[in-house]
Amino acid sequence: MARPIASSGQEPGSRDRRGRRRARLGLSIAVGALTTMVATAAHAQAPARPATPAELEQQVTAVREQLRAMQEQQKALTETLDRLEQQLGGQTTPAAPRPVPPPVAAAAPATAPLQVAASAPPAATEPEDSVTRKLVDRYQDGIVIWENPDDAKVPFLLKFNVNTQVRYLNTTSTDETFTDHLGVVRTVNPRNDITVNRSMFILGGYIFDRRLRYSSTVWTSAGSASIVVAGNIGWQFNKAFTLWGGYTGVPGSRSLVNTFPFFQSTDRTMADNFFRPGFTQGIWANGDLPHGLHYLAFVGNGLNTLNISAAKIDTNLMGSGSVWWEPLGDYGPPGKSRNMYDDYYASSDLRIRLGTSYTRSREDRFTNLDQSSPENTSMYNSDGVLTFSTGAFAPGVTVDKATYEMWAIDGGVKRNGWSLNGQYYFRWVDDFEADGPIPIKHMFDHGFELSAATFIAPQKLMVYGRGSRVFGEFRDSWEAGVGLKWYFVPTERMWLSAELMRTVNVPYSGTFTPYTAGMTAWVPMVQAIIAF
Repeated sequence: MARPIASSGQEPGSRDRRGRRRARLGLSIAVGALTTMVATAAHAQAPARPATPAELEQQVTAVREQLRAMQEQQKALTETLDRLEQQLGGQTTPAAPRPVPPPVAAAAPATAPLQVAASAPPAATEPEDSVTRKLVDRYQDGIVIWENPDDAKVPFLLKFNVNTQVRYLNTTSTDETFTDHLGVVRTVNPRNDITVNRSMFILGGYIFDRRLRYSSTVWTSAGSASIVVAGNIGWQFNKAFTLWGGYTGVPGSRSLVNTFPFFQSTDRTMADNFFRPGFTQGIWANGDLPHGLHYLAFVGNGLNTLNISAAKIDTNLMGSGSVWWEPLGDYGPPGKSRNMYDDYYASSDLRIRLGTSYTRSREDRFTNLDQSSPENTSMYNSDGVLTFSTGAFAPGVTVDKATYEMWAIDGGVKRNGWSLNGQYYFRWVDDFEADGPIPIKHMFDHGFELSAATFIAPQKLMVYGRGSRVFGEFRDSWEAGVGLKWYFVPTERMWLSAELMRTVNVPYSGTFTPYTAGMTAWVPMVQAIIAF
């Protein structure tokens, strides 16, 4: 807590420094006075007759003892002053060590005048405004734990970032069951819980060379009871080309290209969760090209392999990429929220983002066990049944392999606190390999999402509406919702939101999303998010 301003109008730090200077000055005066008194007394007491050697030796010994006692008193006074300063100051940085008075020199000959060594000047302290500036600069789009100076032998930066989402979700108004396209009755799992839905701790920066980038992420979700530790290594050749290897989101949807969690609504939409790919390990390149063009190209292991061991991942690699154009300038200011959907900063300049993404992957079930819950949970049929679960296409038949293709087109516009964002999806699934006959050779689904928002109190309170729809091979589904976002501190990195949405025939399940397959319900949600 900051110290209150003194009634004189002067800052406490300057008053403390003047107090310390006065104390040191008084201490020096006292020492000088005592020394003078000792010397004067010695001369005044000198006998009229010449002193004998024994008497001179006694006088020298007496003066030496007095000087030693004075030195001990000065040391005790200095320690007392230090304790008083600590009690008064509550210093943010350790005080510089005080100079220790030099030891008393050996006695000079009796005929030489006695001299007391002058104490060293107090160590210079860094100006308070410089210390304050360094503390403020510690936050640079994340917390800078350490950064070597520019002329250091080893360039090094370590930065700490956090994304944390705490959410209340209630889906208890849903029916307890739903019926798939084959007439099989399946269970709906309602929820009424408070969870730390996501928490991500990210350490990253550069080392050895400013072009050598690294990051390590710990990703946890209480909703899915999972923990993932992910690492990335990259080399930035220039602004237009950086090459990476490690874990990342597959860039098949705009919501997976450095936009999380800065959406208009509380999370990704129903349609986006149904169509989009997930997260996996791979190699990717990204960069900023002239004329407002940006890209991300990726080759990885599959649509979603976060919890799949390398021994189970098949030999087929997945390809994905996204390109987007911002013809009127950056869609958002530089930093972590660069690609945010809403217009928190309410610029009077019109900004536009147009993009497209494509993904293709040969997907494997990851297990040969005859079970209804396969390890590959990245693909759902439009009736809410996992594509690789037994009985998804025919009773008792299991699909072991299938090819997924998805093309998405997205766009957004922002101005004066208003924002509108949308995306359309096309998905093809074919080339099935199954352990029995199934009635289809290919499956086609398409759909969209749309959200709009405006600030009714600039940088404080935003109201939004959103909706999404899936036109499926086996069933159609839709959702609509309205909500409020309250930025109760002066930053776009922390907010509270409340939303009420209506869902019908949800085709997807995800424990860290608000959706459960087959759900038709009114769903309230309240959540807090911090992302720095």
